[in-house]
Amino acid sequence: MMTNFLYYFIRIFFEGLIWLIFIRAILSWLPVDPYSPLIRIVVEITDPILEPFQKIIPPMGGFDLSPIAAMFVLMLLEQFFLRLILG
Repeated sequence: MMTNFLYYFIRIFFEGLIWLIFIRAILSWLPVDPYSPLIRIVVEITDPILEPFQKIIPPMGGFDLSPIAAMFVLMLLEQFFLRLILG
């Protein structure tokens, strides 16, 4: 019972973060109001995840590749934690 809860919690948590990073990457290409409450929420949630990657990975050709690296690491962490709880 508790294993099922943890499994679904981990899945929802990591998938939500991955989607928010994807949305943030798409929004960076669009003219959006940075003071919009919805945009602020997305930025405030994703900044702590993306900033370490942005320090390590410089933009290449004007493109910020840090969201790709962050999503990859989040996917790896999700799989690690799922395997840990499932045994």
